[in-house]
Amino acid sequence: MVKIARWNDDGEVRSGFIHADHAYPLPAGMTTNDLLAAGLEETLRIAGQILPGPAAGGGDTGTDDSAPRPLSGVVLLAPLVPATVRDFVAFEEHVEGMRISIDGAAGVVEEWYQAPTFYFTNPHTIRATGEEIPIPAGCSQLDFETEVAAVIGQVPGSSGSDLTAEEAHRHIFGYTVFNDWSARDLQRREMKVSLGPCKGKDFAGTLGPWIVTADEFADRHDAEGFLGLRMSVEVNGERIGEDLLSNMGWPFAELVAYASQDSRVVPGDVLGSGTCGSGCLAELWGRNGAQTPPPLKTGDTVTMHVEGIGAITNTVGARREAQTLVRARPRPQLRRDYGAVVGGA
Repeated sequence: MVKIARWNDDGEVRSGFIHADHAYPLPAGMTTNDLLAAGLEETLRIAGQILPGPAAGGGDTGTDDSAPRPLSGVVLLAPLVPATVRDFVAFEEHVEGMRISIDGAAGVVEEWYQAPTFYFTNPHTIRATGEEIPIPAGCSQLDFETEVAAVIGQVPGSSGSDLTAEEAHRHIFGYTVFNDWSARDLQRREMKVSLGPCKGKDFAGTLGPWIVTADEFADRHDAEGFLGLRMSVEVNGERIGEDLLSNMGWPFAELVAYASQDSRVVPGDVLGSGTCGSGCLAELWGRNGAQTPPPLKTGDTVTMHVEGIGAITNTVGARREAQTLVRARPRPQLRRDYGAVVGGA
């Protein structure tokens, strides 16, 4: 299994491969994003030269700069620096529960079935497993979202635009676990303006612990292209929800293809699956008719597991105490001619 990671090694950020509880660094100056730009085939060739094993080129060269480090001796970072992050809402069960939570209505709107829907979230606030996640200012309903993300790599000769599902599948370099942290009370206010979410989402997202290359899942796709991986989430060690990745309404290849239409996907783009069924608190609030389980609080620990990829864990930090809402200036009721206003007449 080829796992690609970034880590902090005594103050130095390195990228490379994780194998048998060791981190094998790439040559100095080479990053995960360089591998994505090189494409999956070239990355697997490089891995064969660095990792130990029958197909390897020697693994540890014996130099301090390239020698493997015990995984316990480094601090994992987010496995890439994303170019963009698109987050879909691809699980019908989640949409159904969230509609009850937000609107008090049953069922799923017809528009959800017509095509995949996504929003762009913040690539600049991506966190790693093990990091503390502060509660954003004004939030009293902090939540998590249990997801898998596909990471895009280069395909020789492809522009990444207007892809078919078959072409899009080849652009999927690998997969990682994604926690799309959510401030539900902030998000609820924003969505009433028919735009967003924005501040309810852009304060943090966790990716990790590494990227597992797509070739490792070649025999896990069903006839329709879905991946049957088990997903689960725990809060303070208690299981909150679980689902199968194959319960998505569209396979990842179709999500990538849709994102590319009249647009472009490029190496380093991250595409989230959206929250799996029972994979967040707000969905359960809708089904339970109350905020049970309660919103996250300082000191809570959230752990997500995805079969074949790994687990990410974060602890909730303190709330940032600040007032961020600034009311709009009321619109003047008297309509005047612009020229008259400027001229002072």
